[in-house]
Amino acid sequence: MSSDKTYSGIHNDRFGGMTPTGTLIRDAWVFGLVDESQTCEGWNSKQLQALHEQVSRAWEPYGFLVSNLPPELRERHGRIHGEAFERARELGWQADDLSDEI
Repeated sequence: MSSDKTYSGIHNDRFGGMTPTGTLIRDAWVFGLVDESQTCEGWNSKQLQALHEQVSRAWEPYGFLVSNLPPELRERHGRIHGEAFERARELGWQADDLSDEI
């Protein structure tokens, strides 16, 4: 992404955010790094990179595995990502369509 291009926001992203950037934002919601109302619409690549670094640090203690999350975070992860999968399927998403558009 060029420095002047901005992200469309998770709800405007392909199939409601079924992209690596959408996953990043949902994981940030899981860990409480940004509020679930934050769509990151208008964010530039530097802002998204900073969020990526925060999310990676948050995942580290759990070995980047959902199964290692404490119950509260595991439930929150299941809810947030489950709702996203359901919404995406309603929009025609298929699990093998994981391209990223910013």
